[in-house]
Amino acid sequence: MTDKKQDFVDQKLQDLNNDGIDRRGFLKCMAWAGTGLVWTMSGGIPVSRAFAKNMERHAHKGDFSFVQISDSHMGFNKPANPDVVVTLQAAVDKINGLAQSPEFLLHTGDISHLSKQEQFDNVDQILKSASAKDVFFVPGEHDVLDDNGKSYLERYGKSAQGAGWYSFDKKGVHFIGLVNVMNLKAGGLGSLGGEQLEWMEKDVKHLKHSTPIVVFAHIPLWSVYPEWGWGTDDSARALSYLKRFGSVSVLNGHIHQVMQKVEGNVTFHTAMSTAFPQPAPGAAPSPGPMKVETDQLKKMLGLASIAYHDVRHPIAVTDLPLDNAVASTGADGRPAVLVSP
Repeated sequence: MTDKKQDFVDQKLQDLNNDGIDRRGFLKCMAWAGTGLVWTMSGGIPVSRAFAKNMERHAHKGDFSFVQISDSHMGFNKPANPDVVVTLQAAVDKINGLAQSPEFLLHTGDISHLSKQEQFDNVDQILKSASAKDVFFVPGEHDVLDDNGKSYLERYGKSAQGAGWYSFDKKGVHFIGLVNVMNLKAGGLGSLGGEQLEWMEKDVKHLKHSTPIVVFAHIPLWSVYPEWGWGTDDSARALSYLKRFGSVSVLNGHIHQVMQKVEGNVTFHTAMSTAFPQPAPGAAPSPGPMKVETDQLKKMLGLASIAYHDVRHPIAVTDLPLDNAVASTGADGRPAVLVSP
């Protein structure tokens, strides 16, 4: 590990072990993250709708959905969440309670807190109880702390390229898993690197422009808050390869809260953590675990369910906090997933 990367990791671990954050007013400014909004996308144009509370719970034949989970930080045991096993299991219970079982899970990194084998083991064991048996991973910076990602690759990336990037197709949708945590830049910004970017350009070259694209990586591929390292320094080059596609969705983690942005044909979405919340951008001196009242924690932890009713129609992204849930619909009025009111 380079000195620069080690210095950044040391600072991050110091931040993550400092749980004395008392952010007055934070819940007020972040209340939207736990409310019910579904974003549907067609050609990069988003439409948001409030979740309906009294829709029937049933799935339509032929629907295609998957779930994104992120930042499980197995091994973390500070006051912000002294038992991340319980909250990860709650996330799996939420998945198993969906009216429609997802095709698979995407985990967008920071599987572990300190990249220890027993931490990876715990996550794997818990995810075995999920209704979706296939899980696709990309690493977070906490998954590559000790050995530059060797243990992660041996476990999750045996068939991947380079440091763990890969792609696959599901029912007409092309998925691209990217790695942007191996060569962190100043302030902790993510970086993809030339080798991975060249691979990505070749990977999408043969695809028709009508192919829906889903890109997933740990650190956001848009500049959420560069002062905290919440962005990727060479993401513009990656996104340039996707300009010809009509529907591109980018799913990230890292910041432990829901944020959305639309840029042309691309819709960006960051997911909640299953471990602990972090402050809103600029709402604290630095990022790190944020302690909230016990009855508020599950409102700020959760996962995302993504539904394709048909690849020719809009997709729906629904954020699912771990607290109580009600049914919701997509923009076309069809029942989609469960959400917190």
